[in-house]
Amino acid sequence: MAKKTAFLFPGQGSQVVGMGLDLYQEYDFVREIFDMVDEVTKSPISKLCFKGPMEDLTLTVNLQPAVTAVNLACLAALQKEGIQPDLTAGHSLGEYSALRAAGVTSPVDTCKLVFKRGHLMHREATENRGAMHALLGLDMDTVRELVDRAQEKGIVAVANHNTATQVVITGAPDAVEYASELATAKGAKAIPLKVSGAWHSELIRGAAEDFRAFLEDIVFGAPNTSVLFNVTAEYESDPDQIRDIMARQLCSPVRWYESVCRMLDDGIEVFVEVGPKKVLGGLLRKIIPDTYAHEVYNVGGMKGLEGFLKAVT
Repeated sequence: MAKKTAFLFPGQGSQVVGMGLDLYQEYDFVREIFDMVDEVTKSPISKLCFKGPMEDLTLTVNLQPAVTAVNLACLAALQKEGIQPDLTAGHSLGEYSALRAAGVTSPVDTCKLVFKRGHLMHREATENRGAMHALLGLDMDTVRELVDRAQEKGIVAVANHNTATQVVITGAPDAVEYASELATAKGAKAIPLKVSGAWHSELIRGAAEDFRAFLEDIVFGAPNTSVLFNVTAEYESDPDQIRDIMARQLCSPVRWYESVCRMLDDGIEVFVEVGPKKVLGGLLRKIIPDTYAHEVYNVGGMKGLEGFLKAVT
């Protein structure tokens, strides 16, 4: 492709019953991906993707390999057509698909990583009740001040900096609720999220320590495409440093807004959300100025794939 292109991979919150089915029916190589995920997890991930029920699909232990399977299926369909990005990135869980897209990890190891990650996060969420709220209408500096004040009620932190004025907070339920009350008093809108744990907080620190140990047995290669990371909003090419970043990712904020701004600074013109739904596309619309020439596509199934290919080939 002539224009600088980024592949962006969604994470938790992008799941929908039926995801990946049309690609599964169309391509043998997609069936192989779903069969591999079912084999690695010893779980009916394919069936949950295609038929649900939603309550089972949404369980963290199922959701992480499920969304990853669909992301990898969409990626494989693009690769079959010879489409290669200049940059890859993923939102939280989606970062593992970005690593695969850049050749850092194998498909099997990518699946092993997200499956282990989901189990460890579920374990910590069971032991440490948590909550997450999206705060709309306040900038990052203001939210940080409110989070600092709310820590008198318990653990609370920034989980995601999604847009200039959309910040997700995470932590102990009372502390998150108090921070939301402070934000509401400043004119923000606070939206409780349907999650089972306090992701990207110290409440899942036990998962991070065990996950770091698990990462040591996974082969990480040097990326063949630039990867922009959540933890740093920077690029990294050293495999050992990438492994360390992925260990830190569990308890660190997702710096998505800064990452997209970096993409704009680097002249990315075509943004392709590779995976189910259009969550990241929605965030892009709120971040990218109207004056910046760009195109946004979603490749979440056959229709999106065909539309994208028609537009760019």
